Amino acid sequence: MDEACRSSSPKIPRCIRTQGDGYREPYGVTLIICPFNGPLVLSLRPAVAALSAGNPCILKLSEALPANDELLLELIAKYFDPEAFSAVVGGREVVTKLLSFPFDFLFLTGSVGVGKVVMRAAAEHLTPVLLELGGQNPAIVDETANIPDAAKKTVWGAMAWGGQWCTSPGYAVVHESIAEQFVAECRKAVGALYGADPKSNPDYSRVVSLAAVKRLASLIDPKKVVYGGKSDAPARYLDPTILYPIPWSDKIMEDEIFGPLLPILTYSDLGKLLAKIKSLPKPLASYVFSRNQEAIDRVLQSLSFGGGAVNQTNVFLFIESMPYGGVGTSGIGSYYGKYGFDSLTHAKSVLISPPDVAIDHLFPPYTKEKVQALNQWFDY
Repeated sequence: MDEACRSSSPKIPRCIRTQGDGYREPYGVTLIICPFNGPLVLSLRPAVAALSAGNPCILKLSEALPANDELLLELIAKYFDPEAFSAVVGGREVVTKLLSFPFDFLFLTGSVGVGKVVMRAAAEHLTPVLLELGGQNPAIVDETANIPDAAKKTVWGAMAWGGQWCTSPGYAVVHESIAEQFVAECRKAVGALYGADPKSNPDYSRVVSLAAVKRLASLIDPKKVVYGGKSDAPARYLDPTILYPIPWSDKIMEDEIFGPLLPILTYSDLGKLLAKIKSLPKPLASYVFSRNQEAIDRVLQSLSFGGGAVNQTNVFLFIESMPYGGVGTSGIGSYYGKYGFDSLTHAKSVLISPPDVAIDHLFPPYTKEKVQALNQWFDY
């Protein structure tokens, strides 16, 4: 508690206090719409944020993951009071029905398109939202970078989890003076990480569905493939694939890729590159590889993005003490740790006064003596 009144004037009370951070008040019943690509972490971590903040919550699990759904439905029902925490499974019809209800808070991890649907539904009830969306995330590699290191980390970031992570590098844009060397190091990195036969490597993830494989395969220009490029839709498999050189106008650059494809572009002038990236929708993540602190500072200060890293990819996701969230089309709000608690609660400011204390100068008649006493208090 902080003392609000410090004047020695007898006309001004000394004992009214304020609650410094307000009372943290839960919003209420929270709907959490979960994606397929993080079947545990992107369902339970938002649930932890909601429950720790005092909000009962309902998980809408992805229908694309029947085994995962069966397990979560069983465990949640076993260990939680259904009035505090429950889960449902379903597709578009279930989501549409759920969004028709007047929830107190909506939490979505998903695509920009679904984010717009949730925002429209939230507007009907003026419901607050937290949206974790996505976008085409750049990895900028300048001429001073440790090229083998940058290549390996960018390849891992783009291929890990089958590229199905909202913070995966969507493309690498490399200074033209080192582009050929970077491409060669990326080819080496794929072999070092996943071997000569990634399809048989248990460390290389499958794509979520046959339809997703077909969509990703349609983005590949065979003339630009410098590594990989093959797919097996029934097996939900797509090679870790590197494409170079790619122009900004290529169809693979039109939207978030969400698969193990790494297009590589080049640039010659950092200022023009930053202007180009700033003309695009704001990404959820951005990465820069450089030894030049001036260039690093310029990138970080020029670009708007949810979060990211210098000389790393994706690793910032693992740090619970840092806020995680998007900006613009990549999301609204943030969570993780206390940031999740704060996002899922309302800071209710409260002024505390004993029942026998009045601030007389607020009440008429308004005399010169009252004005002088008030001025004395504020001048203290």
